[in-house]
Amino acid sequence: MNLEENINNINLFDKLNEITKNISGKLNILNEQIDINVQIEYFEYSKNIKEKNKSLNIIDVKDKLFSQETKIEEKKEIIIILASDDNVKSYRILEKYSKNPDKELKNWSILALQESRMVLEGSILNENQIFISTGLGGKNSKLRYFTVLFALNDNNFTDTQKKIISKELEFSLKHHNAEIEKIEFFKNFSKIVSLIPIQEPIRNIFKDAINNCNELGSFINEEFLITNTKILNNDEISDFLKNKKKQIK
Repeated sequence: MNLEENINNINLFDKLNEITKNISGKLNILNEQIDINVQIEYFEYSKNIKEKNKSLNIIDVKDKLFSQETKIEEKKEIIIILASDDNVKSYRILEKYSKNPDKELKNWSILALQESRMVLEGSILNENQIFISTGLGGKNSKLRYFTVLFALNDNNFTDTQKKIISKELEFSLKHHNAEIEKIEFFKNFSKIVSLIPIQEPIRNIFKDAINNCNELGSFINEEFLITNTKILNNDEISDFLKNKKKQIK
């Protein structure tokens, strides 16, 4: 999947909001920022292992998981089996392992512990557990988003315009129980990391902020970049802009 396919997918965000409004059960949002490709690998591996209905003796599993002699591939299998077991002992093993995992399996241990917690809670409370994970993670009931606002006509933002953007973004986000974690300004664009409740209208939040800013003197492009897959560096943003210009031509 290329950069263009990963960003500005507003329809996907809207669909996510629609789905979560119509499902019953507890929403579990992955807090940590884990590369989306690692997550895909984990869940595909998990699906394959579960289809084989493999099971292991808890004592043997614990010894193998903490042994330096056990190969990483075997540990992956053990982690997956423990994560799907609705047993407190399995959860405790994963909890202990996640505090000092093999370097190659750090992210796997985080995903497994989250899954194990959900399986356990679902079994005890007899409640549906819905797991939502993105590359940027989240916090409580909020997902983390990375947004880039662009200056109109490639102009540089002035100090006054930067203050206006900061103020209007803060106001618009607060109105939707969202928050800014970080905002950075560069010559002709601004990078924002924010936490937004999963069922809030993401597109409207930023459109409203942009419109409010432009009422004070049009200086922001109405098109903006947004993704919950990864935080882009300046070179990636520049490449995005170049591709956009080529498409226009």
